Amino acid sequence: MSTVLAFDFGTSRIGVAMGSTELGIAHPVETIAAIDNDTKFKRIAALLKEWEPALLVVGLSTHMDGTETEMTRQTTRFARRLAGRFALPVKLVDERLSSAAATEHLNEIGVRGRRQKPALDQVAAMQILQSYFDTPETAIDLPARAEENSDD
Repeated sequence: MSTVLAFDFGTSRIGVAMGSTELGIAHPVETIAAIDNDTKFKRIAALLKEWEPALLVVGLSTHMDGTETEMTRQTTRFARRLAGRFALPVKLVDERLSSAAATEHLNEIGVRGRRQKPALDQVAAMQILQSYFDTPETAIDLPARAEENSDD
């Protein structure tokens, strides 16, 4: 049984979810809301120490037609930083519509409107991780690049 942590990356907030490969069920963990990267990565390091994951999954943002956006590049950069800093394998998972699915899920359990904001990113990360568990063959290995630098 291996633990997997998933991230819904955003420039302001990062949603985090976890799950085990044995059960294949994702659970929301928290939303990291910090201004600077050092604070974000310190919190991520603490979560990695706590959960001891064997794999990290990052939701990859693209346009609806699959083409790259500026957020695609920022998300890939974040994934590379995770791999470089923590020496763990990282998979990228299509996150299109994960926030919409998270909103729908929260609506279904009675969390609506402004009350959704604190939970939305971690529930989106949960959706990303559940997508990985349900269809791991669609995950993309983090692309290699010529000059790896964990502080990019």
